[in-house]
Amino acid sequence: MNTKNIILVARIVSMVFTPFYLPLVGLAALFTLSYLSQLPWRYKLVVMVMVYLFTILLPTLLIHLYRRYQGWTLIEMGLRERRMVPYAVSIVCYFACYYLMVLFHMPSFMARILMAALVIQILCAIINVWWKISTHTAAIGGVTGALLAFSFLFAFNPVWWLCLTILVAGLLGSSRIILRQHTLPQVLTGYAIGLLAGFFIIL
Repeated sequence: MNTKNIILVARIVSMVFTPFYLPLVGLAALFTLSYLSQLPWRYKLVVMVMVYLFTILLPTLLIHLYRRYQGWTLIEMGLRERRMVPYAVSIVCYFACYYLMVLFHMPSFMARILMAALVIQILCAIINVWWKISTHTAAIGGVTGALLAFSFLFAFNPVWWLCLTILVAGLLGSSRIILRQHTLPQVLTGYAIGLLAGFFIIL
């Protein structure tokens, strides 16, 4: 595989596994692996749609509009000093979703997933003031931590799920390095923060 193809694959991996998918993946796992799988499918669909709107569609659209307004490319917006507004947008959207979950008295495990994602976003935003950290690997680290926590809470074997998330984490971290968006320490630190935050907040 030549250099152009490697860069293309790295861009696709980065786009597919965007950090915004963390809450949706967490809820999908919860609806599959826990007693919440017994909930009516319409209720689960409403929750998934609400989470999609507030944690994926809305922040992605607002950040895209902000980038177009500034006239930046994706790589230009990746500079550390230009990441604070996207962080702020995603944090506000995540908090709004968490607030709605609490307002409608949804099960606490659902709200904890949003809280974990929100805390990861806030930690990454704070660290970004001094040092650029990988939000992509922080998100997949959060998924890994959440899986571990759910395996303790609901007593299931998470080996195959963990193998999948660790494989995705490796691909994603490598992609961010290939695209020169992050260094190896930034990728590893992001993953560690996501793993710890996801595990302890869910647990």
